[in-house]
Amino acid sequence: MNITLLIIILCIVMSAYFSATETAFSSLNRIRIKNMADKGNKRAALVLKLSSDYDRLLSTILIGNNIVNIASASLSTLLFVRFLGEDMGASVSTAVTTVVVLIFGEVSPKSIAKEAPESFAMFSAPLLNGFALLLTPLNFLFKQWKKVLSRLFGTASNQTITEEELITIVEEAQQGGGIDSQEGELLRNAIEFNELKAADILTPRIDITGISADASPEKIASVFAATGFSRLPVYQGSIDNITGILYQKDFYNSVYGTDKAIESIIRPALYITRHRKISLLLKELQASKLHIAVVIDEFGGTVGIVTLEDILEELVGEIWDEHDEIIQPIRRLSGKEYLVMGSANADKLFETLGVDEETEAVSVNGWIMNSLSKIPEKGDSFSFHGWKVIVTEMEERRVKTARMVRTD
Repeated sequence: MNITLLIIILCIVMSAYFSATETAFSSLNRIRIKNMADKGNKRAALVLKLSSDYDRLLSTILIGNNIVNIASASLSTLLFVRFLGEDMGASVSTAVTTVVVLIFGEVSPKSIAKEAPESFAMFSAPLLNGFALLLTPLNFLFKQWKKVLSRLFGTASNQTITEEELITIVEEAQQGGGIDSQEGELLRNAIEFNELKAADILTPRIDITGISADASPEKIASVFAATGFSRLPVYQGSIDNITGILYQKDFYNSVYGTDKAIESIIRPALYITRHRKISLLLKELQASKLHIAVVIDEFGGTVGIVTLEDILEELVGEIWDEHDEIIQPIRRLSGKEYLVMGSANADKLFETLGVDEETEAVSVNGWIMNSLSKIPEKGDSFSFHGWKVIVTEMEERRVKTARMVRTD
């Protein structure tokens, strides 16, 4: 009797061990373990090795756990039947064993392992590795059985992580305090960076400040002084025919105050379509040592320009210098009201509002025009996913500002 009871207790302890180990390995932070292994922690290296073949690891744990649970249930039945008889002994044994295994073999050890998965995984790794070696034949059989099931049901494992899953990981890390809001925003920007196109960030044609190729040095100097820009597009005839880029440094060092023509210092422009990915454009600008790309349409006309600063701002946020007027494209006035610039990015507005919407327009101005099906006028309004959109200010034929008011 004493030996039987000791074996039952040992089985419950092993059940707790296998249950806690399963939770620990499924919950551990793999990056943290890898860093510890790289620093020479042998237990962490063993954990990393075991978790790299998770199917084998899981088979070992499940086989071990089932063996000890079945053994404890069988021995408990024999023990209770001996003292209480067959009818009552079997029933009492089932009830007692279920409660004991549930509390001490499943719930409690899993709760403890969940609190410190890395520590428990490193504690359990040597013994688990021994069990894995001992159960190699059974693990092999289960591995082959898994292949048969995969072929039979046509299942295929996909271990790739999607962009949405990466963003969710970043959000969870931010909520858990692993990274702060600024680091989280930087990571999200980096993940979404490859999806952005030139059309998403360009300065539209109507907002481009350029200079004519035949402008006088005095006129050029006044434009540099008024705008504070260090580079200006140079055009022939109209802004639709941009021929190059004039650098402020070149102008003052080589032309201003001399008889030289600006043609001698105009640098070539990089021409792209609106569909060019900005990740590729960044590499092109770096390789050609340029700071501005001209976006053209199918007819060769100018759609807008994209600067190196525009691209970098998509990664690190707005970059302001001493010449910039700080403007918030989307400004929250209250919990139910926003003031939005017509030049703001429409997709960023939808993201801010938490609305799942798609539009062909890049700017809020274009989106409002599409929604109204006409050139907007001050005071025009329409409803949008529980928001009332009101045009508050026009600039010629463009929406300068609009107000978003929550209606529900």
